[in-house]
Amino acid sequence: MTSPIATAITTRLQEALESLKSRQQYRHLPNLDHQGRYVISQGKSLLNIASNDYLGLSADNELRAVFFNQLQQLPAAQLPKMSATSSRLLTGNDHQLQALESELQQWYQAANLQDSSAPKSALVINSGYHANIGILPALTALPAKTIILADKLVHASIIDGMHLSQSKLCTYRRYRHNDYMQLALMIEQAEPDVERIIIVTESIFSMDGDRADLPRLVQLKATDSRIELYVDEAHAVGVLGEQGLGLAEETKTLADIDYLVGTFGKAFASVGAYILCHDSVKQWLINHMRPLIFSTALPPTNHAWTRFILAKMPQLNDKRAHLAALSLQLSQAISQPYRPSSSTQQERYQSPIIPYILGDNASTVAKAKQLQDAGFYALPIRPPTVPANTARIRLVMNAALTHDDCQRLIENL
Repeated sequence: MTSPIATAITTRLQEALESLKSRQQYRHLPNLDHQGRYVISQGKSLLNIASNDYLGLSADNELRAVFFNQLQQLPAAQLPKMSATSSRLLTGNDHQLQALESELQQWYQAANLQDSSAPKSALVINSGYHANIGILPALTALPAKTIILADKLVHASIIDGMHLSQSKLCTYRRYRHNDYMQLALMIEQAEPDVERIIIVTESIFSMDGDRADLPRLVQLKATDSRIELYVDEAHAVGVLGEQGLGLAEETKTLADIDYLVGTFGKAFASVGAYILCHDSVKQWLINHMRPLIFSTALPPTNHAWTRFILAKMPQLNDKRAHLAALSLQLSQAISQPYRPSSSTQQERYQSPIIPYILGDNASTVAKAKQLQDAGFYALPIRPPTVPANTARIRLVMNAALTHDDCQRLIENL
């Protein structure tokens, strides 16, 4: 028999859900079937312009066939396992995982972006969310008075990581999006007894699709010896740079970034994340990063696929160039007032993420429905994911699309 308390809670939850629906903020999990660059939704084939599969690799059937053919050549005893069975500190530290970390380090070293006297180490983590909720609390576990200064538009995982970092010795503050004058002022106003200042930013922002000015941040870092720089490259790795190493490669700032976070779940069409950092930091994280210590590691078969993609990443410049051309074609077609207020230099390629801002929830939901009726899998992004009154369609280009696809999308906008 259901208790009166449980019934009361259920009733309140249902009322709260109805309130979400009335505000056009209700979410549900879609039933989808993926077929190449299309998704099948409610029996209709729609061109996928909503995923983070920037290079179109997840839709590449030939690529998967080559990978599985390579696995078939191996003796059964050498096939990567389907489960790690435990955390890395127990029995989950497989050969595939260790090889992946070594190859990540070599990838960055090959681009000559590192200080050769102090090459950085790679630590693979289960996801970008695990990384961002685990790294900052671990870093600030060191007994030293610390301030985290984060861009206003950093990802929810970073915000959660900052919440978890709060203590008597650590606080966080947020500066206006890409407003480095305000950031400089906040640095100047830091109390004299503050020992560490950690600046946190994304390199490509996930909802606005614009870039952080990494050289400017590096210049700011040089003004105060207490500053450490944390950059989340989730939406730039694989997309930018000659080797696909992201905005840090393009701007030649890697040597000055203390903590560089990347993910495999986007352009890599895989799963997992990593941090590139000094080896002493890596060892500290292994000892203090709770999501790493207390999570079962990802299956070795996933790491084998990531290694397969990583080996190809430096040779994918044609895909990166095509992606840039598509993204520029679309972004140039979107005029005010449908662009973010912070966007500048529309003629310059920013990223594959092009927000089409409508403002209110109802208009955004209606526009998404119109695009779906026209054959595009486009989704409404609403508060609290984005700030109030900036509801949008998050249009995302990928290298499997054609210029004709892009032009047809523009006509429907």
